[in-house]
Amino acid sequence: MTIHEFGTEKKEVLVLFHPLGARWDVFNYVTPTLQKDFHLVIPAMPGFDPDAPETDFTCVERIADETAAWLINRGHKSITCLYGCSMGGAVAARMLAVRKLHVDCAVLDGGMTPYRFWKPLTYLIGIRDFMMLEIGKHMSVKALRNMFDPEKYTEDDLKYIKNAMNGMSAKTIWRSFYSCNNYSMPDPVPQINSRIAYWYGADEKKARKWDIEYIRKAFPTAQIIENTGMDHAEFFTLHPKEFCEKLTAWIRLPGSSN
Repeated sequence: MTIHEFGTEKKEVLVLFHPLGARWDVFNYVTPTLQKDFHLVIPAMPGFDPDAPETDFTCVERIADETAAWLINRGHKSITCLYGCSMGGAVAARMLAVRKLHVDCAVLDGGMTPYRFWKPLTYLIGIRDFMMLEIGKHMSVKALRNMFDPEKYTEDDLKYIKNAMNGMSAKTIWRSFYSCNNYSMPDPVPQINSRIAYWYGADEKKARKWDIEYIRKAFPTAQIIENTGMDHAEFFTLHPKEFCEKLTAWIRLPGSSN
């Protein structure tokens, strides 16, 4: 797994995990601003890496472990912040729960949490999710335009989405959805000495209901924060300035060690 770095001269390490259906470079919206204050570490998850098209997604647990090992091997046994969006939120949650390194604070932005359903039902849900994205891969940019709000998404945004989907193999689509919905967590999750926030867009509140309930149970001290006027994975992509300000404010919260 390739890991990209920016702002390496900075001391505070901020790890960014991208959402499902996007690539590591989706953080180009915020990298120029955040690297002024933080050492950014951005994993290019297998199956979503345009520079390694032959790879397939592995699983949430393996990516979390590989990222932790990479950080520890480079002397980062303690990091400033973990940020993960959607699928990336699943990886961040797993990293927090297994406690292989110290994390000052974390943000799970619409993070996906494991289902607590009968196992065969999770397969059926996985098949549904797989079919939706597999169909989307074969849609034209013109067809995609009908699925996204034209007041939010530009033609270039839609081309990026189309290219990102085209780069995903069927195996990656299946594994990523199934793993994000069924990854293992310690039961119970041990006490985490990190400030944790779970962000979600107001327009995705219903869809995130189960995830929020899980986060409240797994991380009882987590702050649940609704972002007005946003849907899933829209904060850092559509509102990069506000995102950088809010994330930095969370990291710099009075009383923290940062």
